[in-house]
Amino acid sequence: MCETTTDTGNPSLNKLIEEWLRWDKNEKTQEELKGLVARRELAEVERLLSNRLLFGTAGLRGRMGTGYAQMNDLVIIQTSQGLAKYLTTVHPEAKSEGVVIGHDSRHNSHRFARLAAAAFLNAGVPVYLYSKIVPTPFVPFGVVQLGAAAGVMVTASHNPKEDNGYKVYWGNGAQIIPPHDTGIQHSIEENLEPWQDAWDTEKAMADSRLSDPLVEMSGKYFTKLSASMLDRDMNQASPVSFTVTAMHGVSHEYMEEAFRVCGFKPMVPVKEQMVPDPDFPTVKFPNPEEGKSALDLSFKTANENNSTVILANDPDADRLAVAEKQPNGQWKVFTGNEEGALLGWWNWQRCRRLSPHIPASDCYMVASTVSSKILRAIAKKEGFNFEETLTGFKWMGNVSHGLMKQGKTILFAFEEAIGFMNGSEYSPSPSPSSPSPPFPQVLDKDGISAAMYVAELATHLAKENKTLTDQLQEIYKMYGYHICNNSYYICHDQDTIRSMFKRMRNFSGKDTYPESVGNGRFKVAAVRDLTTGYDSSQPDKCAVLPVSSSSEMITFTFGNGCVLTLRTSGTEPKIKYYSEMCATPDQGDWKALEVELADLVNCVVEEMMQPRKNNLIPKAD
Repeated sequence: MCETTTDTGNPSLNKLIEEWLRWDKNEKTQEELKGLVARRELAEVERLLSNRLLFGTAGLRGRMGTGYAQMNDLVIIQTSQGLAKYLTTVHPEAKSEGVVIGHDSRHNSHRFARLAAAAFLNAGVPVYLYSKIVPTPFVPFGVVQLGAAAGVMVTASHNPKEDNGYKVYWGNGAQIIPPHDTGIQHSIEENLEPWQDAWDTEKAMADSRLSDPLVEMSGKYFTKLSASMLDRDMNQASPVSFTVTAMHGVSHEYMEEAFRVCGFKPMVPVKEQMVPDPDFPTVKFPNPEEGKSALDLSFKTANENNSTVILANDPDADRLAVAEKQPNGQWKVFTGNEEGALLGWWNWQRCRRLSPHIPASDCYMVASTVSSKILRAIAKKEGFNFEETLTGFKWMGNVSHGLMKQGKTILFAFEEAIGFMNGSEYSPSPSPSSPSPPFPQVLDKDGISAAMYVAELATHLAKENKTLTDQLQEIYKMYGYHICNNSYYICHDQDTIRSMFKRMRNFSGKDTYPESVGNGRFKVAAVRDLTTGYDSSQPDKCAVLPVSSSSEMITFTFGNGCVLTLRTSGTEPKIKYYSEMCATPDQGDWKALEVELADLVNCVVEEMMQPRKNNLIPKAD
């Protein structure tokens, strides 16, 4: 068999195969590669061995299987060796500060985490390894609390069951950003051959430099979360019954503890989904962002138990979906932008109640450029500050950290993909009777704390005979109606994606963008291209936000005020579009604005994305 596997007629491919079989000690991925060669699937072999997973959204994410282009034991070892070498080179103190490692409940996550731990120990870096599955937020939380140099979370979040991932946090508790990502990538490529003892996880688990921070970090996390509640007695008396799903992931026992320490009555679990299961048997996609298609069992459980609010975590518990039962018996699933409006407003109210002595001018909220600008509208009226960042919590976390270093207060950050970072850690107060405002205890999205703040808000509103839906309408009436129309298409062909965006940049000639859509009905007023760095609205035509040539992202501002962004996903084979139009509180027909936005989006999709010509797969209902 070995002779067959190395005889492809292609010397360079033979060398790659021999290298893989020499380095890989996992029998399953070895046999998978040998089988591909035996069946003469040489194009697939070359794809898997000639390409390497590259650092994208703060790390790696991809399909599990053999080869450098997929997630497997050898790639985890190589990645960890490269990260360890880079970390100890740019930050020698890592050999005393250590790294925090956690993992979710996916296939191979437990093993991947221990292989990563072995690599760091081999590099002389102490390891804080969570002994069992934890929510992703526990890793950045642990990094800050333990003063660690970095953190690694083995998770693919809400991706399909075939995927896994490797997310990296820096010593500030935020996901890595440039130049660390490219530095780590180069270091990986310089440390490909497994070091001595790289595969010996038993030796690593017996190393005196390895410890389990679970009890200490869990205790600190829930103590801080409990202390951040406005009124635990009010929570205990809440008339609202909450149905909660872990979506077959890690969050069930952590949400139970959160409900307990925050004073709420026990939650109603979706029993079919509360036990971790890496095969996600009851959902097509383990992503509560998909809305009703992922929440069927939650609706059933809530209806049977007279619950009026559903809280749904994704499998690694860093995101939160929320649904509320309406008077007609139907369920409203809030979009990420609607949740952002509710939590943003609530965090501002909490700040004013708990810390009225802190000037609004020292307070900040943050959102990504593809998210609703409702926070900007609230900030403008209330007097606090709003910061816009590139897409992703790696940017929001690092911007928030920079502001905190300047002594500023971060109240809230969110992204429309149901990710929320709430202020919840209270620093020493200048006045015993007037606590200072909250800072984020996690500089990343956190579905556990977000759930508790939604539960607190729903309880507060119930005392006033109002619902979350009622409050959302009140927010729009006060700060302006923000209409969003977001979705995506699936495309696995990178050449098609590149061709599509190239056409947008050369629409009617070289370096020209579309000037209108809908036969001239919707005029383009400005274009910002964060792939090339072009921004027609700036005097020098240069974009203000950071530019990344490794991803596609173009924003069109139309004459009617609509802002629409087209971008590729960093973690999934999706081309996403985001759009928003805003009406002032006194503006007339909001419904007419929704119809206008839907018409404009349809024109952009048909004329710019050309889904039929490009064989794009629409989002499933």
